[in-house]
Amino acid sequence: MAKRGVIIVAGGSGSRMNSTLPKQFLMLGGMPVVARTINTFSEALPGAEIVLVLPKEHIALWKNLAARFDVAVHKCVEGGKERFDSVKSGLEALSSEVELVAIHDGVRALATKKLVLRAMLATEEKDAVIPVVDVVDSYRRVEGDSSVIVPRKELRIVQTPQCFRRSLITKAYEQPFDPAFTDDASVVEAIGGKITLVEGERSNIKLTTPEDLDWAEWQLSRC
Repeated sequence: MAKRGVIIVAGGSGSRMNSTLPKQFLMLGGMPVVARTINTFSEALPGAEIVLVLPKEHIALWKNLAARFDVAVHKCVEGGKERFDSVKSGLEALSSEVELVAIHDGVRALATKKLVLRAMLATEEKDAVIPVVDVVDSYRRVEGDSSVIVPRKELRIVQTPQCFRRSLITKAYEQPFDPAFTDDASVVEAIGGKITLVEGERSNIKLTTPEDLDWAEWQLSRC
């Protein structure tokens, strides 16, 4: 079995959470958000290397906080100015034995072990795999003073973990940063990589607002 690595990017602040504490450190179900994320990947991928990427100023805070909880073994490294720089830092922190890499938003703490496995197993056959869900709202594209409907069947909502063969994602992150990069898949596509879609989970939301956190607590209470 190919050696697996996980990069968890957690560079957010608490601004939209109306919190002085970065959102990845807020409590969810009795433990910090990012601790729950780390543990999910550790349980889904036993033996995988896990790298948590944080802003330099948050590392000491996290180490102090993590010591109070049962958090799976992981390495903590400093991120960069852009998410692009942080992922690159995470890639560099993985050992040379890692062949498959999952990259995940630290505040998507409700991703299930089933989703992690589905995406990672698909990467054993495909070089780049991302989870998506169908859209249920209506969308319009603005064109000057007018707008046109965008058919829902043509759209998907993109999630993480996004999983890649190590050689491909490393090559992709050797190119210069481009503001057009919106996620890791877009970085890979910029060098000609083909992206395979797998089924995501509607509950796998990015915790951004107090309402998101309340909903996540409710969701956990149902399990």
